[in-house]
Amino acid sequence: MKNVIATLIAGLFATAAFAQTPATPAAPAKVEAAHTKAVVKADAKEAQAVVKADAKEAKAVVAAKTEVASAKTEAVTTKAKAHHKAKHSKAKADAKLASATAAAPTPAPAPAAAAAAK
Repeated sequence: MKNVIATLIAGLFATAAFAQTPATPAAPAKVEAAHTKAVVKADAKEAQAVVKADAKEAKAVVAAKTEVASAKTEAVTTKAKAHHKAKHSKAKADAKLASATAAAPTPAPAPAAAAAAK
């Protein structure tokens, strides 16, 4: 009889321990989604700036050939600025992901698993 009562009490404590563990897998998923969104946004902005620079260069070629050199230089600087901004945005997103990942608490092992290992 004592064995049965001890088993029932141990079962109650084990279920109570598992019921109290926090469910935190959703937080890293949100951080990962935000990181992906920031990287995609930076890539889109860079692509848009490059397209605008190319269009401006083509327009200058049609308008006058003397302006081509200055338009090409301006296009190169615009592309470089867009690339730099995108690189900065990606680095910022990576840093945000790293800090969020480092700040995420690791779940504690269940006490029942430690008792079962003994």
